[in-house]
Amino acid sequence: YLKISKLALAFAIIHSKPPGKSCKEYTEHLAKTVSEQDFGWKSKVEVLEAEVLRLRQELLLNKICPTFCLENDASAEALLDQACVNPVSYSSQLEDSGCDVSNDYAFNSLGTASDFHQSEHNVGTSKPWLEMVPPLNLCCTSKKEFLTAPVQFLQHLLEIRKLSEGGILQADFTELDNDSFTVCNSVSQLLDALTVFYNSPEFPVSNFLTEAVSVLISLITDTKLSNHVLKKCFKKLEEFKKNLIQIILRNSSVNRFQALHAVSHTLVLLGRNNILRNSLISLLLSEIRRFAEQLFQAHQIQAMYDITHYENIFPLCMMLEQLLQNETEGSNISSLDYDGEEKIKFLRNLDQIILHLSDEFPLFSLYLWRVSVLLNSAQIQ
Repeated sequence: YLKISKLALAFAIIHSKPPGKSCKEYTEHLAKTVSEQDFGWKSKVEVLEAEVLRLRQELLLNKICPTFCLENDASAEALLDQACVNPVSYSSQLEDSGCDVSNDYAFNSLGTASDFHQSEHNVGTSKPWLEMVPPLNLCCTSKKEFLTAPVQFLQHLLEIRKLSEGGILQADFTELDNDSFTVCNSVSQLLDALTVFYNSPEFPVSNFLTEAVSVLISLITDTKLSNHVLKKCFKKLEEFKKNLIQIILRNSSVNRFQALHAVSHTLVLLGRNNILRNSLISLLLSEIRRFAEQLFQAHQIQAMYDITHYENIFPLCMMLEQLLQNETEGSNISSLDYDGEEKIKFLRNLDQIILHLSDEFPLFSLYLWRVSVLLNSAQIQ
């Protein structure tokens, strides 16, 4: 049947082709016309799917709390408009590589400390070095709409949770189990949008990305909502973490270091969750070990190595050290059960690698040694 159909289509094209055109040219023209029609239908389908998701979100919120009034429906759009009209004023230093910026100056030039601490109030009070500088808000007009719907829905969800905890509203969060598609799809859309922002940062920047990250972190740290979200979206969150790590490693732009700090900051915030922290530590151990082995082999045969990859590995080292240090200081033995195989692989031949790299790469060797000390300290505990 398929062969007969193809033969019939070929005859139809040959008989109907206009004069002056070959069969190949006419076939390519027809294929282009059909593909354009498909693209138009796909765009219409995407618009309809977005509308369906929005209606499902409203329905779910109404089921969870029928008395909840969606009076802040335009909150996300208002924030977008305000952010785009009044973008955060950044120093002209952003046009430079940022290499000579001190910590104090970077803190002042990347935003106000009060706004940052206010947005992080619900996430925690401990501020190690990696989290002292506020995250860079990488928002642009062409991509802002992609974040609006999931952020608005999840903000309403968190607001209902807060009001119900205070006894102001009666809410039934068991409805989240009955409609896992809406929650999972909304979180997935938010993670995809954040990945797009981090993958191609643009200036000027706005506050909307900070708001989106804050909503994500509040969602996974909320005692009642986090179980629902992690249970339904764990694989997507794992994929998100892997994507952010690869964004750090692959970035080769001159002015990348402040942008990489923003990605690192988001990963550290995700690492505060016990479930996500273990897999994040394993991912960081794997990437750092792989690079250390590659650098060791290149050093042995005096081969060239990727200097950009070498520079980008340090945010991963800082994140890993901070996560392990938090584990050790907290004496949280139950959370130290991350992938033992990755830890064994990391510590294998590590002394030999440090010994051979310490003269030419002292800073990287120092980080390897500090991480090994923290790993051994956790094992002793």
